[in-house]
Amino acid sequence: LEPTGCTSIERAVGSIERRIRQQAAMLRRAIRTDIRRVRVLPSLCRALHTTTPPFSDVPPKIHRTPTLPYVERLNQESTSTPQSAEEEFEDEHLVGLTGGEIFQEIMKEMKVDTVFGYPGGAILPVFDGIYNSKDFNLVLPRHEQGAGHMAEGYARASGKPGIVLVTSGPGATNTITPMQDALMDGTPMVVFTGQVPTSAIGSDAFQEADVIGISRPCTKWNTMVHKIEDLPRIIREAFYIATTGRPGPVLVDLPKDVTANVLRSPIPKRYPQLFRKRVLRSRNPMIRKACDAKEWKRSAPKVVEMINKAKRPVIYAGQGVIWGDAMTQLKDLAEKANIPVTTTLQGLGAFDEYHPLSLHMLGMHGSAYANYAVQNADLVLAIGARFDDRVTGRLDSFAPAARAASKRGEGGIVHIELLHKNIDKTVDVDVALEADCGEALDEIIPQLEFSERAEWLEMINTWKKNHPFSYEKNEGKDSMCKPQQVIQELDRQTRNIKDNVLITTGVGQHQMWAAQYYRWTLPRSMITSGGLGTMGYGLPAAIGAKIADPDKIVVDIDGDASYCMTGMELMTASEFNVGVKALILNNDFQGMVKQWQDLFYDERYSATRMTNPDFVKMAESFHCKGIRCKTQEELPEKMKEFLEYNDGPVVFEVLVDKKEHVYPMVPAGKSLDEMVLGPGQPM
Repeated sequence: LEPTGCTSIERAVGSIERRIRQQAAMLRRAIRTDIRRVRVLPSLCRALHTTTPPFSDVPPKIHRTPTLPYVERLNQESTSTPQSAEEEFEDEHLVGLTGGEIFQEIMKEMKVDTVFGYPGGAILPVFDGIYNSKDFNLVLPRHEQGAGHMAEGYARASGKPGIVLVTSGPGATNTITPMQDALMDGTPMVVFTGQVPTSAIGSDAFQEADVIGISRPCTKWNTMVHKIEDLPRIIREAFYIATTGRPGPVLVDLPKDVTANVLRSPIPKRYPQLFRKRVLRSRNPMIRKACDAKEWKRSAPKVVEMINKAKRPVIYAGQGVIWGDAMTQLKDLAEKANIPVTTTLQGLGAFDEYHPLSLHMLGMHGSAYANYAVQNADLVLAIGARFDDRVTGRLDSFAPAARAASKRGEGGIVHIELLHKNIDKTVDVDVALEADCGEALDEIIPQLEFSERAEWLEMINTWKKNHPFSYEKNEGKDSMCKPQQVIQELDRQTRNIKDNVLITTGVGQHQMWAAQYYRWTLPRSMITSGGLGTMGYGLPAAIGAKIADPDKIVVDIDGDASYCMTGMELMTASEFNVGVKALILNNDFQGMVKQWQDLFYDERYSATRMTNPDFVKMAESFHCKGIRCKTQEELPEKMKEFLEYNDGPVVFEVLVDKKEHVYPMVPAGKSLDEMVLGPGQPM
């Protein structure tokens, strides 16, 4: 290369011909890099006006003119000592600790009080480091998926990130479902997975899996720790990313040799630190301008003007209100501007459902009056929500009155959302504020004007009167309970203690009946799987919620099929004396799937019948209390016994009607106002 005068190593390397392998090896030694394959093209020989370069035992000299920053860096490195007195260090207290012990110290620093973990070979150095730790509790589940859902329940109840610690391979892959669930529902969670030693990565070693590649689509951020000096920083970054912006799951992969290694010297502060860069994209230039962190306030006056001019506004509030701790601002907004409020499934509790302006839940199985209100409103104000398909129905017919008002310049759709990708993702909006819900509402509320909106509220009250949630009870005291009746009885007996009750659910009909017939008054009182719809979520989430808030009554409203998926976690509750209460609505079916088979598949029950265990005996075998209710007459007394039991976990099985469906229902492909309000109506 000496006669070439090349100034770029990369350019020279990129132009070497493939057949000269020996010369390529010499080039690798010359440039002191780890180049595995080097190709030489004939163009280099032509440029040199020569043929194939002769072989030589002497490595060729490379002449180039480095860039100034590189020269400066070389000068600095040549004149500085490895441990200059001027260099600053951090984490000196971690020197002499193993990676597992460092893990414990950082957990202590992050004020972690509970870790949900299952050990294994690759993660043993960490489990050994936290052996008999007095700084936090270690809860051992029966399955890693259970650990993930426990962490979700803990996070949703406490507002703090849930922590999961599992081994490599299957231990790590078993956490994928909880991470995807947490990502879709915006739940902060940090998952630490063991990994084979770095020297064995890529060799298909025992219990090796590419967890970074597998988990990339279902995490906010994931990374592998390659050296022990990076461990403290990466753990702190994981907590930061999981809890800032829209919360979500983060995964940190821990190779066994890193966690078993010992930190020998303090960590220089020159190590890179976390940075955030906001990238703004939008099809709409006005939204792009509004989404800028420094610009959104410029769009706030437009939102105020739209609210003050609206004749039929409605607020559509999601879980972002809860995570943004903006419940007070939401109430102030509704009352000052006299606007009715509907919430999403995950937003239940953000607005008191006993309030006269409450429309309860909207969407596929939401209240008829909430759906009618959204379809007839001239202004839809979406706060901390993402326009999920279960909320919007058919997109081209969502909020037609608001879209028409937008064309007239009299209304439209406003979106207040922290996560940029959710803006204009499914529904094109007129004005967007990419901001924290509480911060945005604090800017808007002082400028609002009160309006009677008498005609609009009268219309809504008429819908409420004509289309309430309803069902027909079975006749006779000895007849079987309707599932809605069970939820209503739970609501009745907890009405005066709502501030002391948390509800989790599985996924299915029971989940929708819980949303419809239990009155939600406080935030973080409803913990359920929304976006992913994970069956089996209810029981482990209840365990996590009870650990987060042990003084509250935590009830898992579950279906028999959903409960069976993670029912073994009742042993976890029993072992750690976590006093959760599981209410099982048993209809011996996968109820929601059966409902679709009834309505759209001519009652062909393909793989939906359940052969269940005896849930009472199952509970007793786990050293827990078991109660069963067979008739309507027994329900009040058995429910009272269930709620008052305070000596560990308890399971309450209620045999319910198999034929009951969830109504209202918006069939697939229909708009929100094309609901089926009850049995016998056409789909």
